[in-house]
Amino acid sequence: MKTLVIAEHDNAALAPATLNVLAAAARLGGEVDLLVAGQDCRAVAEVAAAVAGVARVILVDAPAYKDQLAENLAALVVAQVRTKSYGAVLAAASAFGKNLAPRVAALLDVAQVSDVVSITAVGRYVRPIYAGNVLVSVESDEPVQVLTVRPTSFDAVAATGGAATVEEAQAEADLGLSRLVGRALSKSERPELGSAAIVVSGGRGLGNGDNYQQVLAPLADRLGAALGASRAAVDAGYVPNDYQVGQTGKIVAPGLYLAVGISGAIQHLAGMKDSKVIVAINKDPDAPIFQVADYGLVGDLFEAVPQLTASLAS
Repeated sequence: MKTLVIAEHDNAALAPATLNVLAAAARLGGEVDLLVAGQDCRAVAEVAAAVAGVARVILVDAPAYKDQLAENLAALVVAQVRTKSYGAVLAAASAFGKNLAPRVAALLDVAQVSDVVSITAVGRYVRPIYAGNVLVSVESDEPVQVLTVRPTSFDAVAATGGAATVEEAQAEADLGLSRLVGRALSKSERPELGSAAIVVSGGRGLGNGDNYQQVLAPLADRLGAALGASRAAVDAGYVPNDYQVGQTGKIVAPGLYLAVGISGAIQHLAGMKDSKVIVAINKDPDAPIFQVADYGLVGDLFEAVPQLTASLAS
């Protein structure tokens, strides 16, 4: 069976999550192709060709795919599936993948399996339900398996060592169903939240946005960590919503996750409880966050965090 993985990129660089999706695709067996669709994105295709485990890179370079609009991409993916008889289509369970994969499944008239965390065999998967509190095994007998994959559940394949060919494919017509009005992107020198090895997250206990920056930013700088936040902190306006960790935010699984002033609502735990080591600082000894924490400190975060930051500097 041949599998098609949809590359996530910005026309300049391949998103790290794509490497995790390729690892998941390898569990299905057979050849794995990678679709790179965009405008002026040949550099991305050439980088992708060096990724381990990729049989071929399908490059579609056209203005219709410049902004990665899901309607145009879905039509392209379906055309590739029907032309090359792919048995599975995989994308990351990111905002990009969640926007694209359901459209692909609908056009193919098959049922999609979302947020896959384990692959036993073709048509047999494990996915979380009830905010990650239950893992269920599901089976699918669809002629084309359309999956979104949780990147944090699969170790990324090597970015080098491959020798895939780059094949150019014909673009589909621009459907004109949507257009990009603009993007509001936050730029940071810190690691990207979804792929960071260390994450420092703050919650409503910080009180306001100024406290968030004054207390957590120095700690994150010392650790070389990404900054995250609970939904309560985002809703209160402490930080932008792209900081949000949780079921309705980003799913992370870093080597170290520090939860500061976060009580541990179920939707937040769903986004970070797979972290290798969880450290919680909260003044409430009964906070749910302590139930998943490997290390917990009951105390005033405004005293504990500066002390921790100072100790790292010495």
